[in-house]
Amino acid sequence: MVRLLSPLHHVVVAALLLAACYAQPAHAQPAPAASPKAAGDPVRGEKLYEARCGGCHSLDANRIGPKHRGVVGRPAASIPDFMYSSALKKSKLVWTPANLDRWLMGPSRFVPGTRMAAFVSVPADRTDIIAYLASTTPPPPKK
Repeated sequence: MVRLLSPLHHVVVAALLLAACYAQPAHAQPAPAASPKAAGDPVRGEKLYEARCGGCHSLDANRIGPKHRGVVGRPAASIPDFMYSSALKKSKLVWTPANLDRWLMGPSRFVPGTRMAAFVSVPADRTDIIAYLASTTPPPPKK
């Protein structure tokens, strides 16, 4: 005898499959802190940044989104004069090149509840934008 699943069962199974696709394995570690240098072409990244990000962000002033100078290596939601979403405040992220790549790939998938909806689907574009942002990040102070 074949038993058919109810529509509710289909929804539950689909939700579990989606959750499994986006979940990190239990052994996953946060991205290690990286040096401000990133692979990619910062010159091309600057052009992409202006075209793709410049409508909402700038290096030195908050707009719809926060200012970006110094973002590589900085804790997320740490610019004091910008109102971040509670989801990003609770994320405890550090903007390493790896985390920036995941963020640009899909902010709401990486940090559910964030307000940023724009994403960059082309991996080379993300790499170049991150390289540009890294080039604008001052080096850490010498000790």
